[in-house]
Amino acid sequence: MTNILVINGHEYYRHSKGSLNQTLFDYIVRQLNENYAVKTSVLQEGFKKEKEQRKVLWADYVIYQTPIYNYSVPALFKKYLDETHEYGVYFQGKAKEYGIGVGLLNDTKYLFSTTWNAPVDSFGREDSFFEGRTADEVLFHLHLSHKYAGMERLKTFSCFDVKKNPDIEKYKKDLYNHLKLYFSINNK
Repeated sequence: MTNILVINGHEYYRHSKGSLNQTLFDYIVRQLNENYAVKTSVLQEGFKKEKEQRKVLWADYVIYQTPIYNYSVPALFKKYLDETHEYGVYFQGKAKEYGIGVGLLNDTKYLFSTTWNAPVDSFGREDSFFEGRTADEVLFHLHLSHKYAGMERLKTFSCFDVKKNPDIEKYKKDLYNHLKLYFSINNK
């Protein structure tokens, strides 16, 4: 059976309570639970480094459900990455070229499912705030961490304009279609 770890990367703030993130996290778990072995981590509840590393080593896929704060993941999520991405566990050795061939998670794929306050039309246009960058390009540093560990990137899923113009049913429909690209699921 295929093993999937789903991580809720939300960090609570009074102005960002995480209800949409929790909704999407629960939706992912519900969609995958029937056909796959699924484990979860909710970072806001605390985590132990070694336990999380064992979950990642167990997983064939790691799915991160996270809001984007200040153009990156929440501080708690960054701490999780800093603590778990450890020499000898996720990567080792010296490479001829920096970061190439040192990863130990070569059979693991990962997917970011993200929520952004920014509207979709602020991406990909040279005259926009992000200066022509896509959401994935803004998150490039996160992809590098996973590349260093040898993980294979799956296409990122993103919800945009989530504070001013939320459309939860559309987000769930789009997320379902995105998950269908990689997993055998029935809409639940």
